[in-house]
Amino acid sequence: MQHDLINTWPLEKGTPSPLGAALNANGCNFAVYCPDAQAVILCLYQSDTEEPQVELLLTAKTGDIWHGFVPDIKEGQLYGYRVERKEGLLHISVADKLLIDPYAQKLSRPLHWNARQYENDSHFMIPKAVVVAPSPPCEHNKPHYQPHERIIYEAHVKGLTKLHPEIPEDDRGTYVGAAHEAVIAHLLELGVTTVQFMPIAAYMAEPYITEKGLTNYWGYNPVNFFAPEPRYAKADALTEVKSLVQAYHDAGLEVIIDVVFNHTAEGGDGGPVLSFKGFCPHQAYLLEQAPSGKLVYSNHSGCGNTVNTAQPMMMTMIMDAMRHWITAIGVDGFRFDLAVSLGRDPQHFSAQSGLLRAISQDPVLKNVILIAEPWDIGPGGYQLGAFPVPWLETSDRYRDTVRAYWRGDHAFTAEFATRLMGSTDIFHKGVRPITTSVNNITYHDGFTLHDLVSYAERHNEKNGENNRDGHGHNLSANYGIEGETQDDYILALREKQKRNMFVTLLFSQGTPHILGGDELSRTQQGNNNAYCQDNPISWFDWTLNKRQTDFLHFCQYIIELRKNSPLLSHLQMEDDTFQLDINVSAIRWYKPDGQDKESEDWQSPNSQTFGVEIRGVAQDEGETEHWFLCFNASDQDRRFNLPSLSPRGAWKLIVDTRYESLKAQPEICIQRVFLQAAKSVVMFKFTQCLA
Repeated sequence: MQHDLINTWPLEKGTPSPLGAALNANGCNFAVYCPDAQAVILCLYQSDTEEPQVELLLTAKTGDIWHGFVPDIKEGQLYGYRVERKEGLLHISVADKLLIDPYAQKLSRPLHWNARQYENDSHFMIPKAVVVAPSPPCEHNKPHYQPHERIIYEAHVKGLTKLHPEIPEDDRGTYVGAAHEAVIAHLLELGVTTVQFMPIAAYMAEPYITEKGLTNYWGYNPVNFFAPEPRYAKADALTEVKSLVQAYHDAGLEVIIDVVFNHTAEGGDGGPVLSFKGFCPHQAYLLEQAPSGKLVYSNHSGCGNTVNTAQPMMMTMIMDAMRHWITAIGVDGFRFDLAVSLGRDPQHFSAQSGLLRAISQDPVLKNVILIAEPWDIGPGGYQLGAFPVPWLETSDRYRDTVRAYWRGDHAFTAEFATRLMGSTDIFHKGVRPITTSVNNITYHDGFTLHDLVSYAERHNEKNGENNRDGHGHNLSANYGIEGETQDDYILALREKQKRNMFVTLLFSQGTPHILGGDELSRTQQGNNNAYCQDNPISWFDWTLNKRQTDFLHFCQYIIELRKNSPLLSHLQMEDDTFQLDINVSAIRWYKPDGQDKESEDWQSPNSQTFGVEIRGVAQDEGETEHWFLCFNASDQDRRFNLPSLSPRGAWKLIVDTRYESLKAQPEICIQRVFLQAAKSVVMFKFTQCLA
């Protein structure tokens, strides 16, 4: 500590609330939670050079909060903290470590690990918190989609735009680029309603990744829960994120952000001291006793530490951070990484944990979009189906079942039909809405859709871990050749399988989740764990050949069909008492011979083909929706006997995935018999087109 700089500026007592840096016309109040400290020193830095200005010993303390008011501080002032603390059970040494304010709303620059700069005085490595003016509540004209109208598109701010030819080069890979009209136009033409951005809160790549010459491209390693990541900013991350959200709202798009409240970049024993470890290590993180008797960090995330979300101060901080992103920045909701950690109270999961109950009653948060990744690696860590209303949950059961069915695995047909109808075995009727299941076939962690049909094995050699990282159970197939090929037969089959899975995703009950770039046939060259690949492996390639363009048009068409159909997007059945509305008069399941599918038919291991008829309730105005869908995952063509209709009625072909393009699909109406191609989906709509 530079004691010659201490207390050379005026310092007043200030107040313990609010936490963080609160600017007013006369100066700035600084308040930080720091139990067990012997001294807390506020360090001010030059805004242009980050050279030290002054170190102010905070002399006011209220409970566990240290505070002080510094007159004449202006917006843009840089600051950090140093702490002298008592010996704790973890024996954390914070000498000469500059600490980031946990409530900082803006950082001066990205945080990059540098072992040499971290040693001794770490202030050269640590970005400085920036004093910002109070943010007025957002007054965006936010979209207001009903849950069944929502179609989610997952994207990375940098990867979405880094190679986009219509975006100015200086804007590519930034918040500004992500708000470019060409990107927004693509999203609107595709038909999605909601963009889910991978983490955009400030983060640091893990030391071991950095020392291998790689980085944590995905950003799931936070150092702060409030401040937007400066890596994606041209000049001012906070302002540019607000502008991005505003631009999406103006276009009618919702914005969800992926948040990581389960661990931080400080890791476990031996990890760096960046923020929480210096201020409140015993309160910020879950602790447990090792067999040796030593107190260690709980590691329910696989990243070395677990945030103690049950601790009152940490619970308050998470709630404050969520409200900040909603009210000051304007986002519409959150996807929670390893969300079981939110319900650990403190070590074991409960749907009635303090944090989950606090969110459910909060007037700002209770009506926003809340999506749980319903697992972590701690005790009792798999909790699919256990979160309370109105939480949505990403479903690995949906993902794996759809992949296995279309790969041709036997004995998955019955479960496939259950997933198609909203997974009510997991999200029970009358208890959870039919939109609860966030259905995904691909996600950021795993194969892209194109790679799912191009690679039988993962190819993560470039990650530097001898291809041991990433999930080994991918339920993928290459259809004869591993990776890219010029074989026309294999290429045609792969494209058909992509169409099959995309149709399944959009016509399944629940909330569809599309991995951004799948519609562009994006490949990661077989890498199913590209978290450390900040390069073209992860970036969207916007140059499309005819085959890729045909698939893009197909995706647009299928999304439009879902959006225009109350039945395909939101079945409201008589036996589902969650809502009293009913829009279904009948759902019937068929074998290819036209007979009803009985229980024993579902259990047959060789049953890979079925049809489902969905008839809507008669409407006062307009035609009654009436659909018939045929699914054939077998390697054989199947002759289908369609349900009988009135003499004037017929089935109009709407979708047949055997055709490589929409232009190639014929316009036909039939009454009874149809030959369905192997590995295909066919959808018919009732019409009066025959005389």
